[in-house]
Amino acid sequence: MIPVLALVGRPNVGKSTLFNRLTKSRDAIVADFAGLTRDRHYGQGRSGKHEYIVIDTGGFEPDASAGIYKEMAKQTQQAVAEADVVLFVVDARAGLSSQDHDIANYLRRLGKPCLLVANKAEGMREGMHLSEFYELGLGEVLAVSAAHGQGIQSLTELALEPLNLPDDEEEVPIDTSLIKLAVAGRPNVGKSTLINTWLGEERLVAFDMPGTTRDAITVPFERDGQKFELIDTAGLRRKGKVFEAIEKFSVVKTLQAIESANVVLLLLDAEQGVTDQDAHIAGFILESGRAVVVAINKWDAVDEYQRQLVMRSIETRLPFLKFANLHYISAKKRQGLGPVWSSIAQAHRAAMCKMTTPLLTRLLLEAVQFQSPQRGGMFRPKLRYAHQGGMNPPVIIIHGNSLEHVTDTYKRFLEGRFRKAFNLAGTPLRIEMKTSTNPFADRDA
Repeated sequence: MIPVLALVGRPNVGKSTLFNRLTKSRDAIVADFAGLTRDRHYGQGRSGKHEYIVIDTGGFEPDASAGIYKEMAKQTQQAVAEADVVLFVVDARAGLSSQDHDIANYLRRLGKPCLLVANKAEGMREGMHLSEFYELGLGEVLAVSAAHGQGIQSLTELALEPLNLPDDEEEVPIDTSLIKLAVAGRPNVGKSTLINTWLGEERLVAFDMPGTTRDAITVPFERDGQKFELIDTAGLRRKGKVFEAIEKFSVVKTLQAIESANVVLLLLDAEQGVTDQDAHIAGFILESGRAVVVAINKWDAVDEYQRQLVMRSIETRLPFLKFANLHYISAKKRQGLGPVWSSIAQAHRAAMCKMTTPLLTRLLLEAVQFQSPQRGGMFRPKLRYAHQGGMNPPVIIIHGNSLEHVTDTYKRFLEGRFRKAFNLAGTPLRIEMKTSTNPFADRDA
């Protein structure tokens, strides 16, 4: 089993910076802003031959009784329960606080291995400035600087030391069958609620306030023998609504999550209908070439009239997603979720579809025989053969003469023929035209 290290502490002590340093990544959003991290965030790191998992958590208030801070405290408590070793992070420059005492009391009661880490200790004398932290009763104080990388190696070795890890560990092969599934949509449409329903636990903070999720959170999941990597993304707002620098970072993380996914589940809100922002998100998914499934959440909360309006708005605002399967669901009541998984699997198969050159060429010639492209000037485009140029999304490259005159209408006609032949539901399909060059064009007469 890979050991698990949980980072715990009050807000703005540098837990996310330490997370990035331990995982040698930039997966956690970092800014000089208290309370930025809310969900628990997983990452992988390595020290020598030993791998480990790090959990980043939000600012911990053990006695929080209401609101978002109560939800964040539940996330931290769950992370501590999952961890083998807890790294309690304090701020060496700000000094000891009453909240540090509350957290220390909570950790002492658990009796779990814990290291007291004084962050932001660059350029400071250890003895004088760190002596006050000994009154927390958690043993030796380890001075580190996550921002500058000081003391990180020693911290990792001390954290792994009590676990008695074997010297030789078998390398785990990379699972190429893993499906990366990103759940994207506007704020407060129920993305975290949906993932929690799938997992059967409150894995992500789900709170009735837009913008609760600020980072792209990755969760491993397995269903019917198929391994998934669920990515809960921060809700995307219109540019004019992104006032906080933090939310701008979140938008970047969301777009990166969409680009790195194999399949994107676009979640819409039945109560609010399809907005311009939904169309912007759908457009970005299409531009990224990701396979997509559309689900309308909170379907149980609207009447028949509102349902008709939603279905009509989908036809008018999202006509470019006609290839995607559409589902009406209720994440909270677990309604309509089974068919969504079937569409996700179908979309992934379509995105990874392998198309042979002989079959593509035969389908192309049959399409030309059924309907020839329009003449462009003196010449009619001649489509000679086709081959596959890529996957996720599938790319079909067509070779011939005068192909610059092929109209968009005719390309859509070819796309429809290819989609039907290969059952490409749920994925964009890109068709590229390559005109053969005349080898004698540059020769002098």
